[in-house]
Amino acid sequence: MNYKFRRQFVIEPYIVDFVCLDLKLIVELDGSQHNDEIDAERSLFLESCGFKILRFWNNDLIDNLDGVLERIRLVVEDM
Repeated sequence: MNYKFRRQFVIEPYIVDFVCLDLKLIVELDGSQHNDEIDAERSLFLESCGFKILRFWNNDLIDNLDGVLERIRLVVEDM
């Protein structure tokens, strides 16, 4: 679809896993170290900057890569 995603990109004061700046779309991969309360605060901040956030668990990526990529594709097409 010709959109560029950057990995480990700084959006002060955070570092996001993947971001497409043209779409203002962030893709986060969450492992067991993630905390719902901290993630909610982080998401609120990033959304206030105009970003849409997609979150996937690490095991979803490993066990269902095609499904994760399809979900991202559908969101990108809808933007």
